[in-house]
Amino acid sequence: MDEENQNQNKNPAFESLDILISRWRDGTFGEIIEDWKWIFSYSARYKGAIVFYVILGVFSTSMGLVSSVASKYLIDIITGFETSKLWVMIAIMVGSTVFSLAFSSIISRITAKLSIDINNDIQADIFDKIVDADWLSLNKYSNGDILNRFNGDIGTVSSNAISWLPTIIIAVYNFIATFFVILHYDWIMAVIALASAPFMLLMSRFMIKKQRDYSKKVREMSSELMTFEVEAIYNFDTIKSFGVAPHYSKKMRWWQSKFRDISLKYNLFSIKTNILMSIMGTLVQFAAFGYCLFRLWTGDITYGTMTLFLQQRSNLSSAFSNVVSIIPSFLNSSVSAHRIRELVELPREVHIPESGEMDKYAEEGFQVRMEDVNFSYVQGTRVITDSAFEANPGEIVALVGPSGEGKTTMIRLILGLVRPENGEVKLRAANGREIPMNAETRHLFAYVPQGNTILSGTIAENMRMVKEEATDEEIIEALKVACAWDFVEKLPDTINSSVGERGRGLSEGQAQRVAIARADEATSALDVTTERTVLRNIVQQHPNKTCIVTTHRPSVLNLCQRVYRVMETKVTELSEEESSRMAMDF
Repeated sequence: MDEENQNQNKNPAFESLDILISRWRDGTFGEIIEDWKWIFSYSARYKGAIVFYVILGVFSTSMGLVSSVASKYLIDIITGFETSKLWVMIAIMVGSTVFSLAFSSIISRITAKLSIDINNDIQADIFDKIVDADWLSLNKYSNGDILNRFNGDIGTVSSNAISWLPTIIIAVYNFIATFFVILHYDWIMAVIALASAPFMLLMSRFMIKKQRDYSKKVREMSSELMTFEVEAIYNFDTIKSFGVAPHYSKKMRWWQSKFRDISLKYNLFSIKTNILMSIMGTLVQFAAFGYCLFRLWTGDITYGTMTLFLQQRSNLSSAFSNVVSIIPSFLNSSVSAHRIRELVELPREVHIPESGEMDKYAEEGFQVRMEDVNFSYVQGTRVITDSAFEANPGEIVALVGPSGEGKTTMIRLILGLVRPENGEVKLRAANGREIPMNAETRHLFAYVPQGNTILSGTIAENMRMVKEEATDEEIIEALKVACAWDFVEKLPDTINSSVGERGRGLSEGQAQRVAIARADEATSALDVTTERTVLRNIVQQHPNKTCIVTTHRPSVLNLCQRVYRVMETKVTELSEEESSRMAMDF
């Protein structure tokens, strides 16, 4: 516990250095190197820009120093009434200042552009890998964690991938150049300037623990407040329906009050800290200023030299801080890269290239078959045990059973999202060709999950998600099959009418019918009459389609050629009598 408290008291730069040293000793420093190799794999694409960035940074720093030296001589000229070089010094000072400002602006522009480009590159690559990650492995991470890594960690990496090496070179160059400029005029001045920066850093470490504690509390409270806000906004319909809006308004103000209290405590601490640090900084500055006055009084330096020293002392302190701060930046980027790599290195979905050959048999329909399938999400806890299933072209097959018994798992097995531990899940073409379910067979299925799956955009855009080249006529025909055209044609822009997130602007049944049209499959979210009409339309329009539904409705069970019950980890085909009896029980 004492060791933990000591670590918390450390300045982030020193703490990061300790971490690097400990990593070196315990042999895990190689992980940091591997993380940075991964980061540099993206940086390498922009090596020309990085070199240009370094050159501009060094040149800009040099121009800043030239401007400072020129201002020193300008002051000496004015105070000594030596006007012969006045305009030359003014020209040098103004020119170097303009150059420094111009190059700083260019660097800022280049940095922003490169940061955006590399952020987009990494996000695009990571997005592709996440989409293609094994479903079971990916689901071990919460959506919030994935989004945090996808945005926050990638942002950290992208902001440092380009700038980290140039920042080191420029900061070290600035520190050394500034030190030697001061040393050229007075070695004692250089020692004072060099000693002030680490002194300030060492003093600040004693206040870090309290600051980190407050910062942690503010972040935690901010997260809790945001969680409440997101949950409330997402469930506005439920809140309104239950008539509990006043309760949530009261609760919102309660959370705001807690966040306000901790934020103000942090603010007061920051004010006290800033006052203390300012006093300490002022004392150091007075010491330097006093030395300058003494040297000026004895006639050892000029007013210009005094001005140059005081200005460059501050610059040297900043340069030292920049060099030291690179260590936590280096470590933070490594941590973020490691978190991203965890997603990148997740197992990929299974892709069987030969699956593409099945496309030419799509019109004749496919048989879906499972044989002796065992499956578990967690080892030792079976969800499906020694089960078989069969659905043939032209059939409507129902999966029934209590909630949570494995119906959704059966669908995931059929879609190739998960793979059986034992047994086989196959797709069989009319010519007898078989292929195991995998990521490449998924496009041969149309899927309507429970709930609203309409995305923001136009109805036509939603429809073209599954067939990008679909014509307006094909979209309208699909809407007619799903009994959706009767309300879509009445919308202001018909299929080009916009709907909001989760189908906002449509009723639940209307959104579900559009989803059916998109997938061309039945679902249980419709009224009985519409459901039967949709199923009949699908059978008539696509006689070779294989329909698999999860339902209890008699209207569906009476139309099914096969009914399978999923219960107690077993999938069992029901006889006609059992199916009829189950339908009559509703």
